Amino acid sequence: MNVNNLIIIGASGFGREVAWLTERINQVRSTWKILGFIDDNENIQGQMINDYPVLGKTEDAAAFPDACFVCAIGSAKVREKVIGKLYDLNPDIRFATLIDPSVIISDRVKIGEGTIICAHTIVTVNIEIGRHVIINLDCTIGHDAILDDFVTLYPSVNVSGITHIGRCSELGTGMQIIQGKRIGNYAIMGAGSVVVRDMPDHCTAVGSPAKVIKYHE
Repeated sequence: MNVNNLIIIGASGFGREVAWLTERINQVRSTWKILGFIDDNENIQGQMINDYPVLGKTEDAAAFPDACFVCAIGSAKVREKVIGKLYDLNPDIRFATLIDPSVIISDRVKIGEGTIICAHTIVTVNIEIGRHVIINLDCTIGHDAILDDFVTLYPSVNVSGITHIGRCSELGTGMQIIQGKRIGNYAIMGAGSVVVRDMPDHCTAVGSPAKVIKYHE
């Protein structure tokens, strides 16, 4: 049985949760050896975090050509930027896709590299999930949904069927989107909001029903 080396990008709270998720995968089937974290925070270099070392900063990723990486940075824009930098350092870099053993998911789901799906999430049928997507704890994703690259779903998000979530958008904790709607690229939906109409690119929307309150770059 092959065991692959894994390095987690980001050693903050979600990074520690991803380490735990990986440990849970290994309890079912020995798959990953966690080498440690990479994080640009100067103050934690060389420290041990939850029994794993901080191995260096983003530019040090090139020192581990045989490892797989996964980016545990919640901010979609920051995650996109960091992944771009990693590809610049090593165009052949490999990314892990991590799915918690408790996730209920059909065989009719396409998932891009580097995606993380956390515990107790349900992903039904004929769904497309892009690269480097984060789906946090206890989310549901309905049939025929499309999640573009770098989307972030925070805990307990409900995505109904035939929806389309644009690149780098962030869906706040406990928010819901009804069937057949689209959220644009680089959009932010506030915690607890309910999306009942299409949302444009680069907007922040809050409330029930969700309304745009501002636009951003």
